[in-house]
Amino acid sequence: MEATVVRTGTEGKTWGGGNEPLKASYGKMMMWFFILSDALTFSGFLAAYGFSRFKFIDSWPIADEVFTHFPFLHGVEAPMYYVALMTFILIFSSVTMVLAVDAGHHMKKGKVTTYMFLTILGGLVFVGSQAWEWNTFIKGDYGAVTTKGGNVLQFLNTEGERVSLSEIAVPIAGERVEHESNNGIWFDSGKDLPSYTLEEVKAGFIQNEDLLIRTQQLDENGSKIILSREESLMKLNNEAVGTVEGANLVQNEYGSPLFADFFFFITGFHGFHVLSGVVINIIIFFNVIIGTYERRGSYEMVEKVGLYWHFVDLVWVFVFTFFYLV
Repeated sequence: MEATVVRTGTEGKTWGGGNEPLKASYGKMMMWFFILSDALTFSGFLAAYGFSRFKFIDSWPIADEVFTHFPFLHGVEAPMYYVALMTFILIFSSVTMVLAVDAGHHMKKGKVTTYMFLTILGGLVFVGSQAWEWNTFIKGDYGAVTTKGGNVLQFLNTEGERVSLSEIAVPIAGERVEHESNNGIWFDSGKDLPSYTLEEVKAGFIQNEDLLIRTQQLDENGSKIILSREESLMKLNNEAVGTVEGANLVQNEYGSPLFADFFFFITGFHGFHVLSGVVINIIIFFNVIIGTYERRGSYEMVEKVGLYWHFVDLVWVFVFTFFYLV
């Protein structure tokens, strides 16, 4: 029995795309494959973050109370303002990248150079801003007390305003010794001492009757629970085990340590992508200046790095939404 072969295409070929399917070059296709795989990676990270937040939804830090700083405006409450500015800068850099690609299509070297420079500048500002935000998050603002169960207790005055440990602690005479392997926990060897001891904080809290404690647990309205004066004293005397300032991979003055873990990992991973994009853009920028793509007769390399840059910007929109807005 003779087999029947059905042929399609103008030249009788089943596939007529050649080495440029959908009119996309090999380089562009490989960039799309990379973007797809990286998108799946970020999706997994954000899904894990969402699951952890849902699991600890009754004690998860409130972003408006964590990210309240703005450079050169110390002490000014500006919740989310700087993060919003960072986001605007990164999105604007995506616009300049679009303009650079369009200028490349029209073989306008001068405009490509200008828009590439603005894109690089926006990326550098974003990376620097993220480094500043990390530094601020690590140092902390007010400090808190940790409990036996790993929770944190924050301090307020009777007007509901946060009070820092420096305003509460009363100095107690005596020599303080850093942790060593023979007098502390082995993995705390050489660790710097906290600015204030638990005893100093307790002494100051007892002396100031206008202070109250706020737990990291949330009520039905999504606000942190504030204890009465009697409940605060009982909580501090019975459950407090130490002090914490700022956030790291072990402790977090704002609430659950998982929040800090995910924050450092996901924003750090994204920041690495942005920094890599800046480095690649700088290389392409200098190639534009020396006329490499003019001689090739095509600015496709600018278009390929533009795809990566747009992807980085889009990922930040999701990170911004998950961490700061939701």
